[in-house]
Amino acid sequence: MKAELFDLTGKVAIVTGTSRGLGQYLGRALAKAGADLVITSRDPAKLSSFQKEIEALGRRALPLALDVRDHDSIQKMVEAAAAHFGRIDILVNNAGCNVRKPALEVSWADWNLILETNLRGTFFVSQAVARHMIPKKFGRIINIGSVTCVAGYAGLAPYGASRGGVKQLTMSLADDWGMHGITVNCLAPGWFKTAQNAVMYENQEWVDYLCDRIPLKRPGQPTDLDGAVVFLASDASEYVTAQTLLVDGGISGGATRALPNKK
Repeated sequence: MKAELFDLTGKVAIVTGTSRGLGQYLGRALAKAGADLVITSRDPAKLSSFQKEIEALGRRALPLALDVRDHDSIQKMVEAAAAHFGRIDILVNNAGCNVRKPALEVSWADWNLILETNLRGTFFVSQAVARHMIPKKFGRIINIGSVTCVAGYAGLAPYGASRGGVKQLTMSLADDWGMHGITVNCLAPGWFKTAQNAVMYENQEWVDYLCDRIPLKRPGQPTDLDGAVVFLASDASEYVTAQTLLVDGGISGGATRALPNKK
């Protein structure tokens, strides 16, 4: 196995939703592998410190405004990225949101916010970027999903629907664009502590219950995604497309610890 397979030197990656959380970890991993970055937020001022961090690694970083619920915003971001770097090689569709409510309490607005951000936004950012990848006959699109792509959880109905949709969307786009040298895959984290769900981790009883269900007996750490995102962005995954790569400590396997035998 040659290390060059994972080398992203000279590549340009767009990572959406990089003002905080997993988006920054994903972008950092790509930059450490050699990629220059386009980083995005609805408020570009929030990207200043992360831009400096990436530049300190010797990589270029272009901060741009992006609201994935606004079609014009998507087009302007992609055109600005392509004009600045002259190419787009990698897209990580990370921008997302969630509203945790029992199904009977989910409002029309809640549903639209989640589906428009997580699913519609992923499609139209991919579409805009693919228009630049197709003439180059090369591209790596990585849609960020979730363990909810393959499993249902109470209180997460619209979120699970959006992530299940991302899994299906990934397979469709992979078939559409494979002939152009573009791979499309879904990177699906399991239970990771983020700003969106931090309040849940304040409940130690819940954390203990969660860890008991995870074969590796701990929630994910953000750096657990580094190897997976670099793999999917690199030449090492050249023949991998339409796949959902779960990085979840094994919780999606569905196993639970057997009860001890009674004597």
